[in-house]
Amino acid sequence: MDRPFSQACENNRGPILEVLEPLIRDKTCALEIGSGTGQHAVWFAQQLPQLVWQTSDLPQNHAGIRLWLEHQPSPNLRPPIALDMLADSWPDANYDVIYSANTAHIMPWQGVINMFAQVGLHLLPGGLFCLYGPMGYAGVIAPQSNIQFDQHLRQQAAHMGIRDFHAINRLALDADLVLLDDNAMPANNRLLVWEKA
Repeated sequence: MDRPFSQACENNRGPILEVLEPLIRDKTCALEIGSGTGQHAVWFAQQLPQLVWQTSDLPQNHAGIRLWLEHQPSPNLRPPIALDMLADSWPDANYDVIYSANTAHIMPWQGVINMFAQVGLHLLPGGLFCLYGPMGYAGVIAPQSNIQFDQHLRQQAAHMGIRDFHAINRLALDADLVLLDDNAMPANNRLLVWEKA
């Protein structure tokens, strides 16, 4: 089996790190929701050696993540745990960083609701939840490339689609998460950072 590869992961990892590094340099334990290929995990673990990085995803994606962890091992990297946003079986652990990239527009809306509820339960006070991906604002998706991407997602599966920031932030507020920053990122993405009250 070849290692899975995402060009988008290679392109966005540097800009994401540039925003997050000053915010999380004093943090020690991170959970990545939806590690996907595993590329972000190995990159962030190498760049942030003080941070234990717990990978997670649906079980069918674990083999690919493990290949990346074997290819670029780091002592602070942890093998993937099974995490399904439509289930309530989260690890009995707390984290001072929870990170997720390009997941909210893929999972069903109920999964997004559950994700924020569980983040609220498992994030330590003062901890950060960092969510990366495209966003709409007040019901408007822009620019045209994001409109086309949203249409493409909805053609693939009815439950997918670019989420609205205001709906997302309501879920955050319900989970005692306070918005710290909404960062414009390359390729018309956003990096949202909330702090646990």
